[in-house]
Amino acid sequence: MVEWDIRKLQILRTLRERGTVTATAEALRMTPSAVSQQLTNLAKQVGVPLLEAQGRRVRLTDAARLVLRHAEAVFEQLERADAELAAYRHGEVGEVRVAAFSTAVPALVVPAVRALRETSPGVVVRVREAEAGEAYEVLAAGEADLALSLAAQAPTVGDARFTRVELLADPLDVALPTGHELADVEGLRLADLAGEDWIFGGSGPWSDITRGACEAAGFTPRQGHAAAGWTAILAMVEAGMGVALVPRMAAVARGGVVMREVAEPRPVRHVVAAVRRGSEAGPAVGRVLGALREAARG
Repeated sequence: MVEWDIRKLQILRTLRERGTVTATAEALRMTPSAVSQQLTNLAKQVGVPLLEAQGRRVRLTDAARLVLRHAEAVFEQLERADAELAAYRHGEVGEVRVAAFSTAVPALVVPAVRALRETSPGVVVRVREAEAGEAYEVLAAGEADLALSLAAQAPTVGDARFTRVELLADPLDVALPTGHELADVEGLRLADLAGEDWIFGGSGPWSDITRGACEAAGFTPRQGHAAAGWTAILAMVEAGMGVALVPRMAAVARGGVVMREVAEPRPVRHVVAAVRRGSEAGPAVGRVLGALREAARG
């Protein structure tokens, strides 16, 4: 099989366009002898004459035209490759795999994907729901390119494997059943609810966040019921079975639940993104991070 040389094919193509070896040499910034030598070598490689004398000029043989007919398809494909690589370098194309905790998917990831469809339609985002520390296990294993989690479960700033990006401080509101005696109280404080039954998970990040916020307000919450999903938690609040802290990102309107902002010091949870250190320089990853920041600000 012939070992094709793209550079030699380009010289042959230019000769067809320019008509003379001298004009070809000028166009390609070569010497005429170098052009002739390259074309002689190409003829030896393909095993057929490519040029024939025509007075003081040369003309392409039928074999040369056959070679160029096939070469044009190669040049076209290379142009497409150049264009796609240029787009990739500028973050206009690429695939980014995102691992995100459950409430971040509708609140941050979905708005970011929608925005990217408008601004960078060539960037494809693949989403995988993964809670807390699992997102970083997936990221470290190379199964995701970007992870979203809570700061409490994220790698430390000093972890050399990752670069962290702070996205937002998500306020924690109190969910009360409609008709609760404190539902309309101005300046509601967490400490005002110290005697209530609280609904939160038996363990895990949300249990830690609820306990930490209440303890910072001066009391230890009495756990009346344990639940991890927001649907179950809010259903129990609606039924009057207790109260709960709910991140604003996760709040879903329910007719029997009143969401109240808590007076200062207002509890928050910090949402962060992380990528493997160095990969933040990748254009497509940078586009997704930018879209997530915009979603967080929005």
